[in-house]
Amino acid sequence: MALRPDQFYDHAVTVTASERRLPLARMTGWDISPFEQDGLRVAPLRPPVLPEPARHGEDPAECRNCQERDEGIWFNDHWRLARVPGVGVPLVLMLHPRDHYDMADLPDDLAAELGLLTTRIVRHVQALPHISRAHVYRIGDGAAHLHVWFFARPEGQAQLYGSWLVVWDDLLPEYPADVAEADAAIVADALVASHGGRRSAATPPRA
Repeated sequence: MALRPDQFYDHAVTVTASERRLPLARMTGWDISPFEQDGLRVAPLRPPVLPEPARHGEDPAECRNCQERDEGIWFNDHWRLARVPGVGVPLVLMLHPRDHYDMADLPDDLAAELGLLTTRIVRHVQALPHISRAHVYRIGDGAAHLHVWFFARPEGQAQLYGSWLVVWDDLLPEYPADVAEADAAIVADALVASHGGRRSAATPPRA
C-alpha cells in the first residue's frame, strides 16, 4: 500500500534543509538540462492539500474538450487530433476522445484504438523531414478529459533529447506557425491513409 499523503510528505522532507527545499535533481546535471546548476534551487516542498482540487471538466457539461469535439485536423467517430499553437518545438499535436472519457474509463475498443492511433501518429510525425523523434505524454492532472500529447523533436538538437524536451519547448521562441500547420496537415493526411477517418468533423454522406 502506498504511503498516506502525510507519510509521503514526512518522508520527503527528511532530506530537506530548514526551508524544506529538496536537493537539486540529478537531471539538472545532465548535459541536456536547460539550466545551469549554479544558482539554481528547488522550491520549498508544500504540505499535501486534501481533498485535491477538482480538475477542469470533471463535470462533462462544463468540459472545454467536449465543447471542442469538432475542432482539429483529423477526426473519426471516436477521436480527434488537434495541433497545439504557440509552441517552441516544430510540432505539438494532441489526441482526444470526442466523447467524455479519461484514460482509466476508456471502453476496451477505444483503448485498443488508442494504441493503434498512438503508434501511427508517432510514425507519421517521425516521417516528417528534419524530425528525429516523436515524444508521447499523458499526464492528466489538469483536465478530466483524456488528452495525449505528441511532441516533435527537431533533428540534430542534442540538448533537446529526452525528458527535458517539454521544458525546452516552453523556453524556445514560437516556431513558425505556417510551417507547423503544413506539417500537421501532412500528418493528418497520412493518418487518413493509414487509419481512416477524415480531415473534417462532418460525417461524410453515405454512398
